[in-house]
Amino acid sequence: MSSVPESSAAAGTGRTTPGTPAPVTPLPAVGTPVPPSAKTSLQILRSLDTGPRGLVEARAEERLARFGENVLPAWRPVPWPRRFVRSLRDPFTSVLLCLGLVSAVVSAWGTACVTLALVAVSCLLRSTEEHRADRSTAALRELVATTATVVRRTSADAPSRERDVPVADLVPGDVIRLGPGDLVPADVQVLRAGGLTVHQSALTGESAPVAKHPLDAPDPALAGAGPFAQPQLCFQGSSVTSGSGTAVITATGGATRFAAAYDGRARQRGASAFDRSVQGISWTLIRFMLLTPPLVLMANAALRGRGLETLPFAVAVAVGLTPEMLPVIVTTALARGAARLARTSGVIVKRLPALHDLGAVDVLCLDKTGTLTEDRPVVEAAVDGSDLPDPGVLRWAALSALWTLQLAELPAPDALDEAVLNAAEDAEDLEASAYEGVAALPFDPVRRVATAVLRRPGRLGVHTLVTKGAVGAVLERCALDGDERERLLDLAARKAESGLRLLAVARADRPARHGAYTPADERGLTFVGLVALRDVPAPSAADALDVLARRGVTVKVLTGDHPGTAARACEDLGLRTDAAGGYGDVVTAELVDTLSDAELARVADRATVFARCTPEHKARIVSALRAAGHTTGFLGDGVNDLPALHAADVGICPRNAVDVAREAADVVLAEKDLTAIDRAVLAGRHSSGNIATYLRITLSSNLGNVIAMLTAGLMLPFLPMLPAQVLVQNLCFDAAQLAFAFDRPGASALRRPAVLRSRDFLRFITGFGLLNAAADLATFGVLALALHNAAGTDGEAAFHAGWFTENLLTQALVMVLLRTGRSTAERRAGGPLRAAAAGLAVVGVLLPLTPLGPLLGMSALPPLYYLLLGSVLGLYAVGLTAARRRYERRR
Repeated sequence: MSSVPESSAAAGTGRTTPGTPAPVTPLPAVGTPVPPSAKTSLQILRSLDTGPRGLVEARAEERLARFGENVLPAWRPVPWPRRFVRSLRDPFTSVLLCLGLVSAVVSAWGTACVTLALVAVSCLLRSTEEHRADRSTAALRELVATTATVVRRTSADAPSRERDVPVADLVPGDVIRLGPGDLVPADVQVLRAGGLTVHQSALTGESAPVAKHPLDAPDPALAGAGPFAQPQLCFQGSSVTSGSGTAVITATGGATRFAAAYDGRARQRGASAFDRSVQGISWTLIRFMLLTPPLVLMANAALRGRGLETLPFAVAVAVGLTPEMLPVIVTTALARGAARLARTSGVIVKRLPALHDLGAVDVLCLDKTGTLTEDRPVVEAAVDGSDLPDPGVLRWAALSALWTLQLAELPAPDALDEAVLNAAEDAEDLEASAYEGVAALPFDPVRRVATAVLRRPGRLGVHTLVTKGAVGAVLERCALDGDERERLLDLAARKAESGLRLLAVARADRPARHGAYTPADERGLTFVGLVALRDVPAPSAADALDVLARRGVTVKVLTGDHPGTAARACEDLGLRTDAAGGYGDVVTAELVDTLSDAELARVADRATVFARCTPEHKARIVSALRAAGHTTGFLGDGVNDLPALHAADVGICPRNAVDVAREAADVVLAEKDLTAIDRAVLAGRHSSGNIATYLRITLSSNLGNVIAMLTAGLMLPFLPMLPAQVLVQNLCFDAAQLAFAFDRPGASALRRPAVLRSRDFLRFITGFGLLNAAADLATFGVLALALHNAAGTDGEAAFHAGWFTENLLTQALVMVLLRTGRSTAERRAGGPLRAAAAGLAVVGVLLPLTPLGPLLGMSALPPLYYLLLGSVLGLYAVGLTAARRRYERRR
C-alpha cells in the first residue's frame, strides 16, 4: 500500500479539515484563455485545439515558433569585469578607493598601495561570490527532463505515433505518456491514468506521492482547492512515482509554475545581516571622514594662515580615522572560523560573510521532516471502533501488509506498512506462518485501499479478505448505517487533528473460490479498527532546540504537512507553538494568503508553526521575518526550499541535499542535524565577537586621536604630527590589530546573537573616543611641562616624539582594557592580543630613540616626560576600567 501523504493526514476521513491549502490562482496555460484547474479533459483538449491523438507535426512546429522552446528562461551571465567594477558600489569600498587615490595624489605612496590593495581584494571576493550564484542557476536546469514520449501525427488523416523528442520541442497541446521514474516535462493535465502517483515535493514540500487521475466531469469540491490539490494537474519539476498516464501539455517554458517559482526574483537575495551592519558602520565613518579634511584645512587657514601645505596632514588624519584593516581582519577572522568549523564539525561555509550572519541569526526556520523527526512513522496505538485498545487490529493490518507485499511482488513496503510490520513483530502477535496468502489487490490511488485474501487456520472453504487504507475509503466499503459511519468519521477526524496518521482496517469472510478477486469484492466488510501512527522525533532534536533557545535563537517550523502532524511533532519535542503554551495555534497557508506583508510580519513574529506551506509561502514568511528586523537562517534540502534559501540571510542545507540546494546554500552541514547548526552559530559568534571588538577598540581610539590632532592643530604654531609620523603610527597599530582575528571572545559574547548595530557603535566610540582625546590633551600639558626649556626645531621634534609614544601606549592600553564581555581572569590570561599590545608599547617607547626617529622628525625625550606620562596613563587606565564596567552594566 502506498503512503498516506503527511499533508493530508485526515483526507481519508471524508471531511474537510483545517489547513487545506489556500486557493492559489494558477498561471494561465499558454494558449488557454482561462486557468485549466476548472476544466474537464474534454474542455482542456478543446481549448488547446488538440485531441487524444496528439498534434500534427506541422501544427507542433508552428506552435514551437510561436511560444518558443520549452526551457527555463535563460539568465545571461554577467561578465567578470563588470561584476568586479560593480563591487565598488559598496560604500566602505568606495571610501577606501577615494582615500587611496587622494593618498596617491599627495604622494603618500605607502598608504595608497595598502588601501588600493584592500579595495582589490574586497572586489575580488565579492565578484567570486556572484559567480558562485550563477553556477547555482545553471544547476537548476539539470532538474528538467531531457526527452519525453510524445504522441503526434504526420498529417490529419495519419495514425498517431509515439516517439521520444527533446523536451525543448514540446508545445502546448502535445499529448505525452508518463511512466514510473519520468520527470514531468511541463505543466500538464491528466487525460488517462492507471495507478498514477506523482512526487511533487519540488513545488509543495509534501513528503509522500500524490495520486493523480483525470477529471471527466466537473467536481464542485475542487473549486476552492489550490492547484496542487487538483488531482488532474501535474507540474514541471514533479516526478512519476508509480503507475502510468497520458496527459496534455497546458504550459511550457517560462509559463510553467516551476519557472515562476524559481525566476530571477526568487534567486535574488537582499542585503544580508553582515552587509547591513557593515554598510551602517561605513556610512557613520563616511560622515566623519568627509568632514575631517575640510575642517582641518579651514581651521588652519583661518587661525594659522596655512594653505594647501596642510592637505597631506588632513588626508593623513582622515586615513587615521579609517579602519584600514577591516577587510583583512574580517576575512581572517571568518576564514579561521570557517576552517575550524570544517575541521571539527564537517560544516562547510561557502560564503565567508555567512559565518557572521550565522552568529547574528535570531530566527531559524526549518522543515519538520528529517530535522525534528526521523521521517519514519511508528505505531502509536491500535484501537477498535469504540476507541479501545485492540491488538487484533494491528495483527490484521500486519497480515494484510505482509501478504500484499509478497503476492503483489512489490519491491519494498512503504513507510506505513513497514511501521505496522515492525510493531506487530515487536508485539510477537503476527503468527504469519498460520495463514496462507491466496490473492492480493495492491494499493491503488483511486481506491485508496489495499486488500489481501487469506486462508485462515481451521476455516476450510472460507477465504478472509483483509482491507486497509484511508479511513473514508475503507468505511465506504463497510456494511454500516449512516450514524455509525458518521461516528467513526468523527473519531478519525479527532485523531487526525491530534497529529496522527490513520489506517483503517476491515475484513470479511467469503466462500473459497478459484476465480480471481477484483475490487468489486471489497464490499460489505466488517470494520475492525484503526491503526494510529506518529512520526519519531530525532534523538538530538529536543536537546538541540533547548540549546538554541538558550542562545537566543527562535525556531520556526515551515512545513507542507498537515497542521495536526506538525503540531504533534512540536508537542513531542516541547516546542511551544503559541504564546499561551498550547499547541493548537498553527498558522496555515490559507491564512498566510489572506495577510498583507505587514500583517504577516506581525503574525510570523509570534507564531511557531506554519503548515501546508508551498515554496512561495516559505519564502514569503522568511522575507516577512527579515522585514521585521530579524536575522534569519533557513534549513532546507529540496528544490522546494530554494526560494526560502535565497530569501534568508543565510541558507543552510545538509550534504545529502539535492545539487541545486547545495549550490544555493551558504552553509553545508555534514548531516541534517540541529546540533551541527548550534556549533556553526557558535563559530559565527566567535568570529563576529572578534570583529566587533576590533571595530569598537579601533574606532574609539582613532576618533580620540583625530579629535586631539584637530585640537592641537588649532593650538600649536606647528603641525602636531607630521604626515609620515601619522602613517607610521597607523602602520604599527594596523600590524598589532591583526591579533584581533586570533583572539578568543568571552563566554558572554556567545550567549546572544552577534549583531553589529551602527547606533550602538556610535555611542561606544563617541564615549571612549572622548576619553581617549582627554588623555591626549593631558599629554599636551605633560609635554609643555617637560619641554618648557626646548625651543625651535628641537622642541617640535620632541613634541612629535612625545605624542607618538603616548598614542601608541594609549592604543596598547585600549586593546587590553576594552575587551568587553570578559571576566577579570580572562583579561589577565595571555594571548595574541596581549602580546601584540606589548609589542606596540615597546615600539612606541623605543622607536624615537632609534636611528629611525630622527629620519621621521622625532628626537629623544627627557626622563621627566616618561614619569609624568606614566601618571597620565595610570589615570587613563582607571578611567577606561570604570567606563567599561558602566557600559557593561547598561548592556
